[in-house]
Amino acid sequence: MDEDFDIPAADEMNDDFMDDVEAPVTLKVGEEKEIGNQGLKKKLLKEGEGWDTPESGDEVEVHYTGTLLDGTQFDSSRDRGEPFKFTLGQGQVIKGWDLGIKTMKKGENAIFTIPADLAYGEAGSPPTIPPKATLQFDVELLSWVSVKDICKDGGIFKKIVKEGEKWENPKDLDEVLVNYEVRLEDGTLVSKSDGVEFTVEDGHFCPALSKAVKTMKKGEKVILTVKPEYGFGEKGKPASGDEASIPANASLQITLELLSWKVVSNVTDDKKVVKKILKEGEGYERPNEGAVVQVKLIGKLQDGTVFIKKGHDDSEPLEFKADEEQVIEGLDRAVLTMKKGEVALLTIAPEYAFGSTGSEQELTVVPPNATVTYEIELVSFVKDKESWDMNTTPEKIEAAGKKKEEGNAFFKAGKYKKAVKRYEKAAKYIEYDTNFEEEEKKQAKALKITCNLNNAACQLKLKEYKQAEKLCTKVLELESTNVKALYRRAQAYINVADLDLAEIDIKKALEIDPNNKDVKLEYKVLKEKIKEYNKKDAKFYGNMFAKMTKPSSNKAKEAEAMSIDSKA
Repeated sequence: MDEDFDIPAADEMNDDFMDDVEAPVTLKVGEEKEIGNQGLKKKLLKEGEGWDTPESGDEVEVHYTGTLLDGTQFDSSRDRGEPFKFTLGQGQVIKGWDLGIKTMKKGENAIFTIPADLAYGEAGSPPTIPPKATLQFDVELLSWVSVKDICKDGGIFKKIVKEGEKWENPKDLDEVLVNYEVRLEDGTLVSKSDGVEFTVEDGHFCPALSKAVKTMKKGEKVILTVKPEYGFGEKGKPASGDEASIPANASLQITLELLSWKVVSNVTDDKKVVKKILKEGEGYERPNEGAVVQVKLIGKLQDGTVFIKKGHDDSEPLEFKADEEQVIEGLDRAVLTMKKGEVALLTIAPEYAFGSTGSEQELTVVPPNATVTYEIELVSFVKDKESWDMNTTPEKIEAAGKKKEEGNAFFKAGKYKKAVKRYEKAAKYIEYDTNFEEEEKKQAKALKITCNLNNAACQLKLKEYKQAEKLCTKVLELESTNVKALYRRAQAYINVADLDLAEIDIKKALEIDPNNKDVKLEYKVLKEKIKEYNKKDAKFYGNMFAKMTKPSSNKAKEAEAMSIDSKA
């Protein structure tokens, strides 16, 4: 703006005005509305592009014409032929501008009517702006450069000079590839590197790089303004190699470009199976449990020794059924997270590989307690059918029966979690039986009862007592006299100390089957538990009553002492 059009300094601004922001203002061309509650009005002349609007800290570029209400023009960037640039929300312009331009889209043109309190106040700005003047500005938002305070403490400001692709950002475990250039505030070049790769959480050069890169998209290029606490602080950095020294308490300007990154994730919660994606796969589909998968892979020991190679050098890919223990657990779990065509590097700890015994593999022996790596490509997969993929009722019943048998095999092997998955899937196949024929309904009911009972037995083994209780209740809704369901639900109740409910179930089971040895034995267990709890209750209340009576005996002793004193 012209020199005679004084802009208030930041300390003259009302700190509270930026809170006066409503939800985004929606206007039609020619429509006028009030923004906030301080009298600022906006009339839309031309719609902008997209949905984005600038935020506080962004560097905006506008054309404007300023007039008094009588039409007298006092300033215009258009007449000067040069757009006006400023940082939004930093008090570099009048309050009405900071508030109004935040509502604009790129290319939008609007007229803002700004009351004196949001402009130049009672004093005005002589000679062009009278006291207490309401002003009008015809403003066109040409563009803006996003500037973010990425740590929310003023330590690192990020100015985007080239937008990135898509929406994803790197995470802590990911390996990023960047170009960067570091300068001091006076422009002195300190360091420059192209094609540097590092893990985000480990960082590189100074803390600002890893902080900033987590906010960036692929291909994005930014300029960072970095305070000493995110640079090299009070100690600075001595010169080394091609890098110049950095003085103590120096602020830095870093140009940073994120070229690409490899996604790294923990396949297991205990972080013992780690997957690094080397090449992205196709689409969104992934194998499910029971899917038949084909993979190319090369398995290596930590020293690089290859112990298996499939799908390379004219050999056939490895084919297996996921989650059926046909390969090591780490590989089994990882393949369920992959897409077709994806190439990944897996690092698998011994617990999910060949354990403490090791194993003789195709090309060499894997020693005990060995961490192994696999470079793996998911060539193809055929998903295990879900119930909605099955067209006929007999197909659903047959599939449920097969899953039940698989569950039984895992139960007998003591692999209760895997058994649970099979029983749950079997039950889902026949969950909705309204269109079944009568005979099919009978078959489905029998399968549901068996699967839920067996699942409940697994849950008891896994100490998931509430889940066991729910499954038994499902069975009893289908067949109220099922002794096994009453027995297992009683076991669940006993383990969560619902002894009254357990006793009801056991008594009902004995009414149905008085000679059932398992139920009788459980009744003995229950009676012992009840005795144990009764003893604890008696002891607890006995102690409580003892404490309640103590004060009265103390008072008697005090009274006795007082009577002795009076006799003396």
